[in-house]
Amino acid sequence: MAEEKSNLEDELTFSIKNAWEQSDEEELDDITEFAEKYKEYITESKTEREIIDNTVKLLEKNGFVSIHECDGLDQGDKIYILNKNKAIAVAVIGNKEVTEGCHILASHIDSPRLDLKARPIYEDNDASLALFNTHYYGGIKKYQWVSTPLAIHGKVVKEDGEIIDISIGEDKEDPVFAVSDLLPHLSKKKQSERKMKDVIKGEELNVILGGKPIDDDDIDKKVKINILKILNDNYGIKEEDFTSAEIEIVPSGPARDVGLDRSMVGGYGHDDRVCAFTSLMACIDLEPQSKTSLVFLFDKEEIGSEGNTSANSRFTESVFQQILAKSKGDYSMEDYRLTLENSNAMSGDVNPGVNPSFKGVHDLRNAGRMGKGIVLTKYTGSGGKFMANDAHAEYVAYIRRILNENDICWQTAQLGKVDEGGGGTVAKFLANLNMDIIDAGPPLLGMHSPFEIVSKVDIYHTYKAYRAFLEAE
Repeated sequence: MAEEKSNLEDELTFSIKNAWEQSDEEELDDITEFAEKYKEYITESKTEREIIDNTVKLLEKNGFVSIHECDGLDQGDKIYILNKNKAIAVAVIGNKEVTEGCHILASHIDSPRLDLKARPIYEDNDASLALFNTHYYGGIKKYQWVSTPLAIHGKVVKEDGEIIDISIGEDKEDPVFAVSDLLPHLSKKKQSERKMKDVIKGEELNVILGGKPIDDDDIDKKVKINILKILNDNYGIKEEDFTSAEIEIVPSGPARDVGLDRSMVGGYGHDDRVCAFTSLMACIDLEPQSKTSLVFLFDKEEIGSEGNTSANSRFTESVFQQILAKSKGDYSMEDYRLTLENSNAMSGDVNPGVNPSFKGVHDLRNAGRMGKGIVLTKYTGSGGKFMANDAHAEYVAYIRRILNENDICWQTAQLGKVDEGGGGTVAKFLANLNMDIIDAGPPLLGMHSPFEIVSKVDIYHTYKAYRAFLEAE
């Protein structure tokens, strides 16, 4: 009787598996090897532009070419389409007509950070320091960005069109930068009575650049001018050039193993570059399938997918139109409509893992757990599912079948308790094109912080899930 009850329990209940326990020795080696490639990728790719540059190099190394180099498209062709060097679409053409639909993976490559204002450099006479004035990008806890080593990354476009790349603070010989916090001895009145969101205010996120004055008695702002001279000597830029620059202040240093067992990866930008990398590798490792496989890496998700490099731009439609034009020559609006409606998609985005110190914000029956595989999120949004994509039951069943048939560890979750908060992804923008889509990605700890944590086994099962999806009928 006990055995019969056990079998019935196994048959009827939904059991979430520990992905580590499901892995044999060979797969454990694969997990470690894949994590090392991922660590290298995110260490070298801390801005959207850097990700695009490194992605194009990786694609071309693996036989992908720009669509503009193709007179037409045939089965097996591997192409990419750039959008203003901040977003990209990658495709492996299948043997079926594009109008029969594509399998699509969509992720975003922007991450929360500090941006510079248009006139960022100033000197504080009282402190005898030169600083950068910043404006934060995306949803951050501002206090997390103080008293931590920071690096400067970005591009300066001079008036004549010359582009200057800047990366300072990553090499061990480089200086780093910081936002100074207030010492506890003096913070009782100034900070202790503030609410957490205002412990550090936006206008207090000023990055220290230097404190050495230039040796010239005729100059007023000696520390600022010395910093500008260093920038001019090393990069050929002047203060006005910052008005046409995109400079990002990001955490300094490489991605690192976390834990004595080295089971996790800590670093900046897992949200959402872990999904970008796994979807990209799934596409690179793919053999041509019956349906065309398509990977989107979008910008601007962290600020609501605004702008012409986001998932809410016309870039998505342009990609389908370009592929149709190269595949069919002349195509009709009916061809375009069928291509969109017959396509299926996964929005690759992360989900909060259960935080052991703050479990009360989670509905623990519906929360992602580290080491349990990829998380399926049927709906996002907030409150009463506002601003959410809500995947249809038939489509969730289709995804379940793919994952189970390929022995991929998966779990389900939502973004915390119903009234606790919430968030959105790029899913709703592809859903607006009338295709089925669901959010799926690994769980994270410390999301949106300068040092997020993800499990290596969850990274690998996310890659396996994305690849299985692209290979599905």
